[in-house]
Formats: sequence, C-alpha cells, structure tokens
Amino acid sequence: MPSMISILRPVFFVSLLHSIFVQAHSHSDEVKFKPVQVTESITMLAAKGGGNVGVFVGNDGTFLIDDQFAPLTPKLLASIKSLGGTVPKYLINTHYHGDHSGGNENLGNEGAIIVAHDNVREILKKGSYIKTFDMKQPPLKKEGLPSITFAEEIKFHLNDDTVQVFHTPNAHTNGDGIVHFTKANVFHAGDVFFNGFYPFIDVDHGGSLKGMIAAVDQLLLKVNADSKIIPGHGPLASLNDLKNYRAMLVTVNERLGELKKAGFNLEEALSKKPLAELDAAWGKGFFSTDDFVKMIYLSL
Repeated sequence: MPSMISILRPVFFVSLLHSIFVQAHSHSDEVKFKPVQVTESITMLAAKGGGNVGVFVGNDGTFLIDDQFAPLTPKLLASIKSLGGTVPKYLINTHYHGDHSGGNENLGNEGAIIVAHDNVREILKKGSYIKTFDMKQPPLKKEGLPSITFAEEIKFHLNDDTVQVFHTPNAHTNGDGIVHFTKANVFHAGDVFFNGFYPFIDVDHGGSLKGMIAAVDQLLLKVNADSKIIPGHGPLASLNDLKNYRAMLVTVNERLGELKKAGFNLEEALSKKPLAELDAAWGKGFFSTDDFVKMIYLSL
C-alpha cells in the first residue's frame, strides 16, 4: 500500500499544515488572544491558528493549560497578567503538538513547572516527525521538558479546587491528558475534542479514531449538563456539544469501516461520499470532508 503522504493531495498538505501549525507561528504579530470567561477564576484564551489555552488564577498561583506557539509567549503572558495572574506556577501540556507546547522553553525559563503524560516528555525530548505532513519538530531543551510526568492521572490542590489530569490512551495522540477542575465543573479536553469541525488524528504518534471515541466516552462519564468544556480547538462547549461530536465520530467510524470491510479502495470510498450529510456541520474547519476521509480511511 502506498504511504499516506504519497496519496494525500498537495492541497490537503498545504492547507492543513498551514492552518494548524504555521499560521500563528509565521504571523505572530497579527495574532491576538481572545479571553472567554468560563468561571470567575478560569478563562479560555483563544487565538487563531493554535490550540485553546486554559488559565486558572488564584492565591496559590497561576495554573496554565497549554501555551501555544513560542513567538506568542509575550502576548500570552500579557493576557495572563490582564486576568490578574502571574508567570504560571504550573504548566500542563495536554499533548506534544507545537500549538500546545511551543512556549514550553520560554515559560520553563521563567520558572514554570511543566507537567505532562510520560509519552509527551519522551516525544518532546527526542523530537518528532509527522509523516502525514512531512513535518519535523526538533527536540526541546531541558527547560522546555516536563519535569513531572504521569502514566494514568495526577492531581493538583490549589486555588480552592482539586484539579485532576487524566490520560486517555491512543486518542488524538499517545499522550493525551484531559484536565478536570472538580469543584468548578470545568474541563479542558485538549485535542481529544475539536468543537464544530473534523479533528486531526495523529496516527503517526499512536492516535486513532476508535481511541478518540473511547476518550470522549471516558470524558462523558464525568461531564454533566452544568459542565463547561474547553476544547482543544473551537468555541467553549457544553455536554450537548460533546454528545454531538461523539455522534459524528461514531458515524465516521461506522461508515468508513463498512466501506473498508467491503474492500473499497480510497478513491472508490471517496466517490461514494460516505459523510456527505455531515459536511455542512463539520466540514468547515481545518479541512474538507474528503480530506478528513482520506486521513481516517488510510489509518483504519
């Protein structure tokens, strides 16, 4: 079977790579963080081109979830300051991708204690290569590596809340962590949850569609109607948003699984437009329905 990168069309490579990993990095002067108040002490910072950042401010210090691209660190720190926070005491990486861990070295040099899943540290330490995009990410220096790691979960007790970070295996990547503010009933789902559009799944680093569905199911065990969910990408979400996302993932898995089982090759599967009715709701994000089908179909 040909490699994924040889089959994916150039437009897919250029548009997706540019949107997710390059845009904010190359045009950092134009990027602004938009604060979305989640609770009195928890804020989502959204900026074009990269992952949503979570900020938890209180008397015990600032707790940061993800940190966007390196050139945006000064703007990120200024935004945190505007919320009454300081240089983060703790920084959680929900996974290793550069739009979620790109500021690690900058913030590590400022004294932040970086925490992530075991696999995140290993990838950041060795560097990474995503074959789908022919994209290399060099190893981080010591200052940018997580100094505290976990296999299943870790808890923080600060700012009058208990913050649990738990691992969801082989979902978006092999090192995803979901953050749960247990008292505030707030979650940061990282890229396990793309709210409103098709997700990228990093199959080169252990991600899988079935793992994404399992991760959402794991999250649904904790979420209720009053919960607020910060997705890795997209607007602040609710339980219903998460349920709709799961329904989409299940439909994708069923439709493409049936075609794969029937022996259709990629071009034949695309010609059948298996996700046509989902396109209006989910196909206006980083890539089109056909491009999403290509990525998933070749990984099944």
